[in-house]
Amino acid sequence: MAVQALPRDIGWIEVVCGPMFSGKTEELIRRLRRAAYARQQVQIFKPKIDTRYADIEIVSHNKERLAARPVGNADEILEQLDPRTAVVGVDEAQFFDHRVVPVCQQLADRGLRVIVAGLDQDYRGLPFGPMPELLAVAEFVTKALAICMVCGNPAGRSQRIVRDGGQVVLGAEEAYEARCRRCHKVGEEPPQQPRLL
Repeated sequence: MAVQALPRDIGWIEVVCGPMFSGKTEELIRRLRRAAYARQQVQIFKPKIDTRYADIEIVSHNKERLAARPVGNADEILEQLDPRTAVVGVDEAQFFDHRVVPVCQQLADRGLRVIVAGLDQDYRGLPFGPMPELLAVAEFVTKALAICMVCGNPAGRSQRIVRDGGQVVLGAEEAYEARCRRCHKVGEEPPQQPRLL
């Protein structure tokens, strides 16, 4: 991975995106821990809707965790922001409404480093919520890939494996698999295929 020099004396937005099981939250936690080691004041926020692993923590699929404040909407991030904070982490940004974009912009304009993680595509392979706008305004974008559970190719999509038509279905291994472009199926029952496990 190439080493990128970070800006100095200005704020910016970093976005870590990709499908389920690509390590987005793990990367967010890694960056936030490094900022804390550098003695920077860090604050982490997550949407209240995300209660899969913990109510007041962000948790990666490999069980790494950091304390976080659950918020009902993006404007609560501004309301709950500690004035000493230098780095703001936002996990599962796809679950916020489009107000998360101007909130992140405002934080960066104040000189804060804003690190956002989220799914860039929903289970249909379509842009998810505010993520396209966040990607457009970010100074740094990291697109993480997973491994396709069917064929082993790089996977950029999240295949829903339970029957539910809503855009948001909370879940992990019991509800989703990482899939490549070829193995990702929308609107049909995927045929039984051997898995790589």
